[in-house]
Amino acid sequence: MENTNIWDADWEVSKELAGSLIFGQFPQLAGKPLRLLGYGWDNTVYAVGNEFTFRFPRRKIAVNLLEMEGKILPQLEEYIDIPYSKPLFFGQASEDFPSPFLGYTYLEGTFPIGLTDEQRLRSAGSLARFLKGLHAFPVAVARAQGAQQDHRNLIDIASRKDRMLGFLGELKVHLTADEVCVIESYLRQITLDQASPREVFMHGDLHFKNMLVDGTGAISGIIDWGDMNIGHPGCDLNIAYSFVPPQARAAFFQEYGAVDEETKILARMIAVYIPMLILIQSISDNDERTAKEAKAVIFRALTYEGSGRK
Repeated sequence: MENTNIWDADWEVSKELAGSLIFGQFPQLAGKPLRLLGYGWDNTVYAVGNEFTFRFPRRKIAVNLLEMEGKILPQLEEYIDIPYSKPLFFGQASEDFPSPFLGYTYLEGTFPIGLTDEQRLRSAGSLARFLKGLHAFPVAVARAQGAQQDHRNLIDIASRKDRMLGFLGELKVHLTADEVCVIESYLRQITLDQASPREVFMHGDLHFKNMLVDGTGAISGIIDWGDMNIGHPGCDLNIAYSFVPPQARAAFFQEYGAVDEETKILARMIAVYIPMLILIQSISDNDERTAKEAKAVIFRALTYEGSGRK
């Protein structure tokens, strides 16, 4: 039976299987406690003690992406200053599990759920500097290590708009009439069909489930780099709308560097698109906490700077 949702797994990795694979291939870790941290669309994640995390592909499409991580992530250290997952253990495919897997340094923190605007403001500058540095990573090096070119065709704004209108149809029963109106009005007013192709190296999947914050709400880590690719910076810059409060967006872009209006259109669209997907998944999973945050992200992104209007 084929998967019907993009988050459906090809491979489930139980705690027993994860332990067998990790401790079997890396016996120096035997005896450390193992616990499930969670799963995303592409990977299941376990912690080994408080020192390491291991990611196992859930979907076949994630295998090549994981292998790319192992090659590129060690090279990013001189470009970015926010902690990120560095691969240390390179697990091999076997009869028990048909895919390679990776073990990384463990990053302390929690997802940025329920933060105040004041807490978010503290990280606006550091996130802008993070993306400025990341986007300076040499495209030629990334391409040589397997980074794909806009593999999700993110610059096709017209097709993404149609998909989002479809998502809205699914979500109508979970939103108020006013909320549906705000999202639909936003989508209907977008007249740009496609963004101009651009080439920067980027994370490719920045959202609140791939970011960590410390006890004060400050950004403490960036995780899940499986969608690294070469493409339009607007994809990563979605966090200027999804994470950064409206009153801090001008300062964010001043720190990052000037961007054109087309980039801002694409960035805001991705800032709405990703949490719509997360909202649909969290509703399916009966995850009320994540659903509430995803909904908040959508309407933060649709709050315009300086006007308070949506």
